[in-house]
Amino acid sequence: MSASPRVDAPEGKLDKADLDAVEAKDFSFWYGPKQALKEINLAIPNKAITALIGPSGCGKSTFLRSINRMNEIILGVRHEGDLFLHGEDIHAKGVDVVDLRSRVGMVFQRSNPFPKSIYDNVAYGPRINRNPGRRELDEIVETSLRGAALWEEVKDRLRSSALGLSGGQQQRLCIARALANKPEVLLLDEPASALDPIATQRIEELLFELKPQLSIVIVTHNLQQAGRLSDHTAFFYLGELVEFGRTDVIFTRPREERTEAYITGRFG
Repeated sequence: MSASPRVDAPEGKLDKADLDAVEAKDFSFWYGPKQALKEINLAIPNKAITALIGPSGCGKSTFLRSINRMNEIILGVRHEGDLFLHGEDIHAKGVDVVDLRSRVGMVFQRSNPFPKSIYDNVAYGPRINRNPGRRELDEIVETSLRGAALWEEVKDRLRSSALGLSGGQQQRLCIARALANKPEVLLLDEPASALDPIATQRIEELLFELKPQLSIVIVTHNLQQAGRLSDHTAFFYLGELVEFGRTDVIFTRPREERTEAYITGRFG
């Protein structure tokens, strides 16, 4: 599976807008002796929503967490091949992993707000990374909460505990916390699986609103959600990338028999 064509900028340098957001080249991953990913070749387009689908244990979340090197906190893991963020090798010598995780935000299956105020949750990343002044920090917090469609609901209780928010609000707060670092890519691992239908709809609407600003990669077991939300879909099975393409094509005219079998519910 080849990457999108590269276009030279006027000065001979590549502009990030001309590069795929994330590109994997022959990328494999192991947890100890167990191989979780097998020579993945995948180019995730910029400023779009890409869904990763497939049955449990097929490698979707492993691939997602490889993009910001979250898997490296687990003992005994290793990888082969390459992963690029806007053309930059994320495993290159000298790469600052803290900076990488600022550029690639992550939202997990269950909301995990810090036991701090709403304000301090959003301000945490900017304080750690660059320690802006109070006025700038106030602007970052407001902008991030607005970006997560949460500002109007919490603007009068910013100093209240984030743990007092509803489940859907907590998940949007986690998105705001990621947005505060101005990421280039936002990763979401089953972000709505623990939410009710109304909260799920709010999350999906929010992702549509964010799409013009950054690239979004979402792992989901909900095929209906993938179908209505994503621009592109990648189907993983037993650690392999079986098929990748436009979502409408994947769901209506898949090339691979295994993809069709999964989409139509014959296994999974």
